Amino acid sequence: MARMKEDSRIEELFANVAGKISQATGSFWTFSAAFAVVLVWAATGPIFHYSETWQLVINTGTTIVTFLMVFIIQHAQNKDMRAVQLKLNELIAAVEGASNRLIDVEDLSDHELEHLYTRFRTLAETAQKVSHGAKLTIDDSDPDSQDAARTKPRAAHGHAESEADKKPVGIKREARGRKKPHNH
Repeated sequence: MARMKEDSRIEELFANVAGKISQATGSFWTFSAAFAVVLVWAATGPIFHYSETWQLVINTGTTIVTFLMVFIIQHAQNKDMRAVQLKLNELIAAVEGASNRLIDVEDLSDHELEHLYTRFRTLAETAQKVSHGAKLTIDDSDPDSQDAARTKPRAAHGHAESEADKKPVGIKREARGRKKPHNH
């Protein structure tokens, strides 16, 4: 138990330090300082006769900084992406008519994501054929098919396990029967 608390404190310390470093390295002043270091290094070339040691100093320094920054940048990106996903999940959950099956869609396999992408492309093509303002959804709005879908087994992540379990792209009732107006 004490080990978990210590690990938690270390992770929290890393998160705080990483956040501050990430913010600082993205500033004008940090860029200016790095640029100044490169200028000083370049200016000292003639003094050190452009020796291998002179070259090794900049190579080693930039390699170490780059290596460490990869982890800082990845941490910041992971945190930002997690926050964006949570915000999107909240919007999906709150918006009436949005498919709640898209919550946590980032956890799907590449194959499942590709299938959803194809379904949304089909939805976009369908949207061009109905009137402006029609509400379309990835979920089928036919109550009979929804009842049938509820009785079918679903994967643990809430998505269809097989092609047979997947519902076709549907058009909400208010969009059915309307045609897209022709522009003459």
